[in-house]
Amino acid sequence: MLNFNIRGENIEVTPAIREYVENKIEKIERYFSEGVSANANVNLKVYNDKQTKVEVTIPMRNVTLRAEERHDDMYAAIDLIVDKLERQIRKHKTKVNRKFREREGVGVYFAQEVAGTTPSPVEEDEFTIVRTKQFDLKPMDQEEAILQMNLLGHDFYVYTDADSNHTNIVYKRRDGKYGLIETN
Repeated sequence: MLNFNIRGENIEVTPAIREYVENKIEKIERYFSEGVSANANVNLKVYNDKQTKVEVTIPMRNVTLRAEERHDDMYAAIDLIVDKLERQIRKHKTKVNRKFREREGVGVYFAQEVAGTTPSPVEEDEFTIVRTKQFDLKPMDQEEAILQMNLLGHDFYVYTDADSNHTNIVYKRRDGKYGLIETN
């Protein structure tokens, strides 16, 4: 059972919008096993250029489903979000069925059989590693890591933090700003 937390930024969440969001996202409940309860956090944003952004996050114990979509029409974005969430669930089910048949884990959240959701071979191939790189992690600060990332033209850069000696990752966000992932 999904519990909804719907927020609007630069938009009022009307009862009609709330009902549309709940009705559409509730469709993914058919993929869950009986008795599973989760919170669906939905964030609706409207920008100055009238473009909308819909974000949905459904955290559970062993898996977090998350999708984000930008579109000129908020209702179309919500429809696309549901498609993305369903694809994520099918990918997880494929992975669980292939690798963890005997063990309980992520698979306890998803129903065993759902008619018409047999994953295609294309989806299974999405996990195939096609290239491997090896490199030494040079100690540096996050500013130097961002400079290295930009010099290489990459969207992320893995490095060893000079102060903490932990492996960290800097990455370029869609809004053009930078993010940092710190490890322990």
